[in-house]
Amino acid sequence: MMTRLKGKVAVVTGSSRGIGAATAERLAADGAAVAINYASSATKAEEVAERIHRAGGKAIVIKADIGDWSQAQMLVQKTAKELGRLDILVNNAVKDVGREPINEINEAFTNQQFAVNVIGPIATIQAATPLLPKEGGRIINMSSVVATYPVAQSGVYSATKAGLEGLTRAFSVELGPRNITVNTISVGFTDTDLIRTNTDEMNRVLIGMTPLRRIGKPADLADAVSLLASDDARWITGQLIHVTGGIIPSGYMG
Repeated sequence: MMTRLKGKVAVVTGSSRGIGAATAERLAADGAAVAINYASSATKAEEVAERIHRAGGKAIVIKADIGDWSQAQMLVQKTAKELGRLDILVNNAVKDVGREPINEINEAFTNQQFAVNVIGPIATIQAATPLLPKEGGRIINMSSVVATYPVAQSGVYSATKAGLEGLTRAFSVELGPRNITVNTISVGFTDTDLIRTNTDEMNRVLIGMTPLRRIGKPADLADAVSLLASDDARWITGQLIHVTGGIIPSGYMG
């Protein structure tokens, strides 16, 4: 176990599986006590906590729907109450990508996407701000490559992630005087539950558009979060960092 986050407390939204789970485990391995959040996957969240405990780390599990303002704020406040402080907020929870053509988009679908992907992070950041210590803190938002390179039928999802990136820049200016850094990681083609619904041909095409010629792993993203959460990133704020293997969607390759 490393110690660069020893004594720190982190909360990772949507951390019962995938990138969120890998991030929680990495921050715990760095020495932080971690709050694992889930909305419906209680068993998986407990499994993540158990892996952290077996490795000698500290973790608690908190149920909260990030798409609900009061629950999102409760998650942050409960983390600080139960673990004694708050230093790091990772906004990882996401409403799974919905591929909806323009003529099929409806109000309920749009509201669900924005509630989890944009409004939830606003609520968690607002709740975290007064709890972060005087020496500063870290806020890390997880976006997607489709905010920069949208694909067909991803309009609403792409808009939510572009909105999250805008929030990052705005909040970094507002919170900078308090020594709170706010950054975004753009996620590319990564081995999560979502890509397991792809056809083999689709995956081959995506790998072909990735200069590093492989599928990203959740650990690749977790390592980037670890950097931004550490003191090594003390002079990095308001940035969008692409952790995508250099993927260049075919429509943008010229």
